[in-house]
Amino acid sequence: MSLRLRLALVFALGTAALVVVASLTFMTQLSSSLNAALDSGLTSRATAVAAQLANGTLLRQGSRVAHSGQSGNQTGQWPAPGADEVTQVLTPAAAVVYPTGTGAVDPLLSPPQLHAAAMHGHLTLTTMIDGEPIRILATGVHHGRLITVVGVSTDVADAARDRARKVALIGGPVAVLVAGLGAWLLTGAALRPVDRLRRRLDDITEHDSATRLEVPATRDELAALAVTMNRLLERLQLALSRQRSFVADAGHELRTPLTALKAELQLAARPGKPKAELVAGVREAAGDTDRLIRLAEDLLLLAQADEGPAFLNLMPAELPALISAAVRGLASRAADQGVSIAMRADEGLIAHADPDRLRQVLDNLINNAIEHSPAGSMVVVTCHLSATNGRQNATIEVRDRGPGFPADFLPYAFERFRRADQARGRADGGTGLGLAIVASIARAHGGRASAANVPEGGAMVRVEIPVRGPTGR
Repeated sequence: MSLRLRLALVFALGTAALVVVASLTFMTQLSSSLNAALDSGLTSRATAVAAQLANGTLLRQGSRVAHSGQSGNQTGQWPAPGADEVTQVLTPAAAVVYPTGTGAVDPLLSPPQLHAAAMHGHLTLTTMIDGEPIRILATGVHHGRLITVVGVSTDVADAARDRARKVALIGGPVAVLVAGLGAWLLTGAALRPVDRLRRRLDDITEHDSATRLEVPATRDELAALAVTMNRLLERLQLALSRQRSFVADAGHELRTPLTALKAELQLAARPGKPKAELVAGVREAAGDTDRLIRLAEDLLLLAQADEGPAFLNLMPAELPALISAAVRGLASRAADQGVSIAMRADEGLIAHADPDRLRQVLDNLINNAIEHSPAGSMVVVTCHLSATNGRQNATIEVRDRGPGFPADFLPYAFERFRRADQARGRADGGTGLGLAIVASIARAHGGRASAANVPEGGAMVRVEIPVRGPTGR
């Protein structure tokens, strides 16, 4: 079911509910008003009858009626044919003191009703007498010894109620139909620009991803939607471009060692090659194979890191011990390069992190620092507690005394397959993924990585990991 149809149905159902509630409320108020008008007239008549009873006029009229030949136990009188009013004076025992009309009738009220009128002083009800609805008001007078009963036909009130009911029954469905049709038309007009945006978006995604939606000048929700969709298209295009670049770079990185490996194997397969050359060729092929394995592992790690904390094995990790282990593991390589490593870390600093991934970060950074440090220099590794925007971080810094990063490389230092020296390369084993892995692991922990050149010379890479576990000495 389309949104337009759903909105029209909801609007029609809402209008139907509103019509029903309004009709019931109006009918209730109308009945109450009509009954109040009838009761007001009956009250005036009851007051007049009570006044006639007080001065004896009504009883003398009743006596003349009795002397006309009616027996003493005769009941009350109905009004003459065509009259719409009736009056009786009764005793609490249902004896008729004064009737109206000329025919003999029964009392208008039953004994329980007379008793209720005598007890409460008045009684109002609507009843059927000879098939005609009558509104009756009974009032106690002379200290409850007599009860005046006045009534009036409700034909006029009933006719008004019937007319109002017919108007509601006829006009209600018409109003619901008009409301549903109006909602259908208005919804169609409101959704027409959205449909245009949808068709334009389909055309853009299928044919020209560089094109953007035209933003209406209305400054309304549709304009905001168009702006948001343009931003989404830009992000999608940027992600697609990065993906394509990543795939192209990965293919280029893989093609070089695969080509070299194939050539070495082909050379080794030639007949008559000396054993030494064969051994050297196999050794070169093994080196290329190791490089392919490292590259595949790095690419897999980057793909996993894009999933966020899901690929981490989080636990309380003591950072000084972790850094000390990384320094000891690379001490021999640093000694071969003539470089020393110094470590300064806050004691007892604990972070809720993945120790294996943090060790990988430390190995990458320290190894890069050793590789770019001149002989006789020192690599300094520090770890301390810091606060950023009210959040405590464990900040790890690795500094060297090398030439530093090229100025034009710093903005792209953590992009994949970026190298500070493009002339270096695959011959030296660099793939340009080391810093990208560092940044991905930091982001997966909820932190960040940054790189800068130190004023006194050398490069510095900083990694900040949020401390979500206990910290302190």
